[in-house]
Amino acid sequence: MTYPIFLQLEDKIALVVGGGRVAQRKVETLLKCGAVIHIISRVLTDKLKELIDSNKVRLLGEEMRDEFLDDVFIVIAATDDKELNSRVSEIARNRGLLVNAVDQPADCNFIVPSIVRKGDLTIAISTSGKSPALAKKIRKEIDGQFGNEYESFLNLMGTLRKEILEMGLSQEENSRIFHKIVDGGIIEAIARNDLAKVESSLGSILPQEINIKDVLSELK
Repeated sequence: MTYPIFLQLEDKIALVVGGGRVAQRKVETLLKCGAVIHIISRVLTDKLKELIDSNKVRLLGEEMRDEFLDDVFIVIAATDDKELNSRVSEIARNRGLLVNAVDQPADCNFIVPSIVRKGDLTIAISTSGKSPALAKKIRKEIDGQFGNEYESFLNLMGTLRKEILEMGLSQEENSRIFHKIVDGGIIEAIARNDLAKVESSLGSILPQEINIKDVLSELK
Protein backbone atom coordinates (compact mmCIF):
# COMPACT_ATOMS: atom_id res chain seq x y z
CA MET A 1 0.00 0.00 0.00
CA THR A 2 1.25 3.47 -0.87
CA TYR A 3 0.87 6.65 1.17
CA PRO A 4 -0.78 9.47 -0.82
CA ILE A 5 0.96 12.81 -0.52
CA PHE A 6 1.10 16.21 -2.27
CA LEU A 7 4.56 17.75 -2.60
CA GLN A 8 5.49 21.42 -2.42
CA LEU A 9 7.97 21.84 -5.30
CA GLU A 10 8.29 25.63 -5.35
CA ASP A 11 11.98 26.45 -6.01
CA LYS A 12 12.98 22.79 -5.62
CA ILE A 13 15.26 21.25 -8.26
CA ALA A 14 13.60 18.56 -10.37
CA LEU A 15 15.90 16.51 -12.61
CA VAL A 16 14.26 15.07 -15.72
CA VAL A 17 16.25 12.49 -17.66
CA GLY A 18 14.88 12.30 -21.20
CA GLY A 19 13.86 14.73 -23.89
CA GLY A 20 10.92 13.16 -25.70
CA ARG A 21 7.19 13.79 -25.48
CA VAL A 22 6.78 12.01 -22.15
CA ALA A 23 9.62 14.01 -20.63
CA GLN A 24 8.10 17.18 -22.07
CA ARG A 25 4.77 16.50 -20.36
CA LYS A 26 6.57 15.92 -17.06
CA VAL A 27 8.52 19.16 -17.46
CA GLU A 28 5.39 21.17 -18.24
CA THR A 29 3.63 19.84 -15.15
CA LEU A 30 6.65 20.44 -12.91
CA LEU A 31 6.97 24.01 -14.18
CA LYS A 32 3.35 24.69 -13.21
CA CYS A 33 4.27 23.57 -9.69
CA GLY A 34 7.11 26.09 -9.51
CA ALA A 35 9.97 23.60 -9.69
CA VAL A 36 13.42 24.46 -11.06
CA ILE A 37 13.90 22.06 -13.96
CA HIS A 38 17.19 20.47 -15.00
CA ILE A 39 17.24 18.15 -18.03
CA ILE A 40 19.66 15.50 -19.25
CA SER A 41 19.11 14.30 -22.81
CA ARG A 42 20.74 13.91 -26.20
CA VAL A 43 17.52 14.56 -28.09
CA LEU A 44 14.93 17.24 -27.28
CA THR A 45 11.46 18.07 -28.55
CA ASP A 46 11.00 21.48 -30.12
CA LYS A 47 9.02 22.58 -27.06
CA LEU A 48 11.82 21.60 -24.69
CA LYS A 49 14.32 23.45 -26.88
CA GLU A 50 12.12 26.55 -26.60
CA LEU A 51 11.98 26.22 -22.81
CA ILE A 52 15.75 25.88 -22.64
CA ASP A 53 16.35 28.82 -25.00
CA SER A 54 14.04 30.99 -22.87
CA ASN A 55 15.92 29.95 -19.69
CA LYS A 56 12.83 28.33 -18.17
CA VAL A 57 14.62 24.98 -18.14
CA ARG A 58 18.33 24.19 -17.81
CA LEU A 59 20.01 21.56 -19.98
CA LEU A 60 22.84 19.95 -17.99
CA GLY A 61 24.21 17.63 -20.66
CA GLU A 62 23.61 14.54 -22.74
CA GLU A 63 24.61 11.85 -20.24
CA MET A 64 23.95 11.22 -16.56
CA ARG A 65 26.72 12.16 -14.12
CA ASP A 66 26.64 11.78 -10.33
CA GLU A 67 27.23 15.48 -9.72
CA PHE A 68 24.03 16.30 -11.60
CA LEU A 69 22.16 14.95 -8.57
CA ASP A 70 23.66 17.50 -6.18
CA ASP A 71 20.92 19.58 -4.53
CA VAL A 72 18.21 17.73 -6.49
CA PHE A 73 14.91 17.11 -4.70
CA ILE A 74 13.07 14.88 -7.17
CA VAL A 75 14.09 12.80 -10.22
CA ILE A 76 12.00 11.72 -13.21
CA ALA A 77 13.51 9.08 -15.52
CA ALA A 78 11.54 9.42 -18.76
CA THR A 79 13.71 8.05 -21.55
CA ASP A 80 12.67 5.30 -23.98
CA ASP A 81 15.54 3.16 -22.64
CA LYS A 82 14.28 1.09 -19.71
CA GLU A 83 17.77 0.01 -18.67
CA LEU A 84 18.89 3.62 -18.53
CA ASN A 85 15.81 4.55 -16.51
CA SER A 86 16.63 1.74 -14.07
CA ARG A 87 20.24 2.92 -13.69
CA VAL A 88 19.12 6.50 -13.09
CA SER A 89 16.61 5.25 -10.52
CA GLU A 90 19.22 3.18 -8.68
CA ILE A 91 21.69 6.06 -8.49
CA ALA A 92 19.01 8.46 -7.26
CA ARG A 93 17.58 6.06 -4.68
CA ASN A 94 21.06 5.34 -3.33
CA ARG A 95 21.29 9.06 -2.59
CA GLY A 96 17.93 9.05 -0.82
CA LEU A 97 16.10 11.00 -3.53
CA LEU A 98 12.53 10.77 -4.70
CA VAL A 99 12.55 9.07 -8.10
CA ASN A 100 9.95 8.00 -10.63
CA ALA A 101 10.83 5.90 -13.68
CA VAL A 102 7.94 6.27 -16.11
CA ASP A 103 5.97 3.03 -16.59
CA GLN A 104 8.49 1.10 -14.45
CA PRO A 105 6.90 0.87 -10.97
CA ALA A 106 9.61 -1.48 -9.67
CA ASP A 107 12.14 1.31 -10.23
CA CYS A 108 10.10 3.97 -8.42
CA ASN A 109 9.86 5.01 -4.80
CA PHE A 110 6.82 7.12 -5.65
CA ILE A 111 4.07 6.88 -8.26
CA VAL A 112 2.60 9.82 -10.14
CA PRO A 113 -1.20 9.53 -9.97
CA SER A 114 -3.70 10.41 -12.64
CA ILE A 115 -4.89 13.94 -11.90
CA VAL A 116 -8.10 15.96 -12.17
CA ARG A 117 -7.36 19.63 -11.56
CA LYS A 118 -9.78 22.55 -11.36
CA GLY A 119 -7.78 25.49 -10.09
CA ASP A 120 -6.85 24.65 -6.49
CA LEU A 121 -9.03 21.54 -6.48
CA THR A 122 -6.79 18.55 -7.15
CA ILE A 123 -8.08 14.98 -7.21
CA ALA A 124 -5.50 12.20 -7.51
CA ILE A 125 -6.34 8.69 -8.71
CA SER A 126 -3.95 5.78 -8.33
CA THR A 127 -4.11 2.03 -8.89
CA SER A 128 -0.66 1.56 -7.28
CA GLY A 129 0.78 1.05 -10.75
CA LYS A 130 -1.41 -1.96 -11.51
CA SER A 131 -3.60 -0.34 -14.16
CA PRO A 132 -2.78 3.18 -15.36
CA ALA A 133 -5.47 2.67 -18.01
CA LEU A 134 -8.12 2.27 -15.30
CA ALA A 135 -6.83 5.36 -13.49
CA LYS A 136 -7.17 7.36 -16.72
CA LYS A 137 -10.71 6.03 -17.25
CA ILE A 138 -11.73 7.06 -13.74
CA ARG A 139 -10.06 10.44 -14.23
CA LYS A 140 -12.17 11.13 -17.31
CA GLU A 141 -15.34 10.15 -15.46
CA ILE A 142 -14.51 12.38 -12.49
CA ASP A 143 -13.42 15.28 -14.69
CA GLY A 144 -16.91 15.45 -16.15
CA GLN A 145 -18.42 15.79 -12.67
CA PHE A 146 -16.44 18.86 -11.62
CA GLY A 147 -16.77 22.03 -13.69
CA ASN A 148 -14.99 25.37 -13.51
CA GLU A 149 -17.42 26.47 -10.79
CA TYR A 150 -15.25 24.55 -8.31
CA GLU A 151 -12.25 26.68 -9.21
CA SER A 152 -14.32 29.85 -8.68
CA PHE A 153 -15.74 28.53 -5.42
CA LEU A 154 -12.28 27.81 -4.03
CA ASN A 155 -11.10 31.29 -4.98
CA LEU A 156 -14.06 32.60 -2.99
CA MET A 157 -13.35 30.28 -0.06
CA GLY A 158 -9.69 31.31 0.01
CA THR A 159 -10.80 34.83 0.89
CA LEU A 160 -13.68 33.84 3.16
CA ARG A 161 -11.73 31.32 5.19
CA LYS A 162 -9.01 33.86 5.97
CA GLU A 163 -11.52 36.52 7.05
CA ILE A 164 -13.57 34.14 9.17
CA LEU A 165 -10.56 32.66 10.96
CA GLU A 166 -9.29 36.16 11.76
CA MET A 167 -12.54 36.91 13.62
CA GLY A 168 -11.51 34.70 16.54
CA LEU A 169 -14.68 32.58 16.63
CA SER A 170 -14.71 29.17 18.27
CA GLN A 171 -13.56 26.16 16.28
CA GLU A 172 -17.10 24.78 16.41
CA GLU A 173 -18.57 28.01 15.00
CA ASN A 174 -15.97 28.16 12.24
CA SER A 175 -16.73 24.58 11.29
CA ARG A 176 -20.48 25.27 11.26
CA ILE A 177 -20.05 28.27 8.94
CA PHE A 178 -17.72 26.46 6.54
CA HIS A 179 -20.02 23.45 6.25
CA LYS A 180 -23.06 25.67 5.65
CA ILE A 181 -21.20 27.47 2.85
CA VAL A 182 -20.24 24.18 1.19
CA ASP A 183 -23.73 22.69 1.58
CA GLY A 184 -25.67 25.88 0.84
CA GLY A 185 -26.08 25.52 -2.93
CA ILE A 186 -23.45 28.17 -3.63
CA ILE A 187 -21.40 25.97 -5.96
CA GLU A 188 -24.49 25.25 -8.04
CA ALA A 189 -25.38 28.95 -8.13
CA ILE A 190 -21.89 29.79 -9.36
CA ALA A 191 -22.30 27.20 -12.13
CA ARG A 192 -25.50 29.01 -13.22
CA ASN A 193 -23.74 32.39 -12.90
CA ASP A 194 -26.49 33.33 -10.43
CA LEU A 195 -24.55 35.85 -8.37
CA ALA A 196 -27.72 37.12 -6.71
CA LYS A 197 -28.29 33.66 -5.26
CA VAL A 198 -24.66 33.45 -4.15
CA GLU A 199 -24.96 36.81 -2.40
CA SER A 200 -28.24 35.95 -0.66
CA SER A 201 -26.95 32.55 0.46
CA LEU A 202 -23.77 34.03 1.88
CA GLY A 203 -25.78 36.77 3.55
CA SER A 204 -27.75 34.18 5.50
CA ILE A 205 -24.61 32.34 6.60
CA LEU A 206 -21.78 34.81 7.17
CA PRO A 207 -21.25 37.06 10.20
CA GLN A 208 -22.38 40.63 9.56
CA GLU A 209 -18.82 41.92 9.91
CA ILE A 210 -17.88 40.43 6.53
CA ASN A 211 -18.50 42.62 3.47
CA ILE A 212 -20.13 40.20 1.04
CA LYS A 213 -19.84 42.44 -2.01
CA ASP A 214 -16.07 42.67 -1.53
CA VAL A 215 -15.88 38.91 -1.22
CA LEU A 216 -17.92 38.41 -4.40
CA SER A 217 -15.25 40.25 -6.39
CA GLU A 218 -13.37 36.93 -6.33
CA LEU A 219 -16.00 35.56 -8.73
CA LYS A 220 -15.57 38.29 -11.35
